[in-house]
Amino acid sequence: MEDIDIDFDMRSDANGRDPDAASPTLRRYHQLLWSKPLPNGHRLQLRPGTRGVYLRHQSEEIGVHTVASDTIVTSHRGTLRALYQQMSPEENADFHRRGYSIGGSIVFPVGGGTGGWSINQHRGMSPRIRDRFDLTLECIRRFYRGDSSPLEATLDRYARFFDLFVDFSGYVTFFHLQDLVSETGKIAFLSPFDGFDGDVLPRSLAQYAAYREATLRFVAARNQRIRAWQTGTR
Repeated sequence: MEDIDIDFDMRSDANGRDPDAASPTLRRYHQLLWSKPLPNGHRLQLRPGTRGVYLRHQSEEIGVHTVASDTIVTSHRGTLRALYQQMSPEENADFHRRGYSIGGSIVFPVGGGTGGWSINQHRGMSPRIRDRFDLTLECIRRFYRGDSSPLEATLDRYARFFDLFVDFSGYVTFFHLQDLVSETGKIAFLSPFDGFDGDVLPRSLAQYAAYREATLRFVAARNQRIRAWQTGTR
């Protein structure tokens, strides 16, 4: 298997475009990382597609599953521009560089004739999620429990994909997300969370800086898990 460089900045081969769509290294890394045995006993084997298909699995055992890349690290520099601009240029550059490593990306299911928003779109547009991956993961945790969440309808449409991982623990382990989940199986939120009804974004500079620091700690820990998995030292 090709060595995965956990420090590689996916922007560097995206030619100024969105790395989720344009970085060949990111797509190759996704293919290498997630083509492996599933918790349900079958194997996910992702292959590049054509005509806009990012990666796809097709087999008699588990059917067709199409996925696309999505960043799980965001600075909210548009929504929280005033706070973003109070961080130093060096801090912002470092955040983006580290965030665009493989530990800052994941794949979500797309297409499949389900209609409506994809998970990527819904979590970005929902005012109750605001593109926070920890809140997205909380919605996925609730999905497996049969509980409601802001992403409930969209996750339900992709139930066949989530069934591949059997349960929340299987999903978390498959995608190396353990550092965002506590020992009791609850989400280790990146910023204080009191429910989906309030403002889910940090409001003060101190809160914003703490959120970004927690995000980078998670990315660093996930990168190490990815390295350990590949080298067989996990």
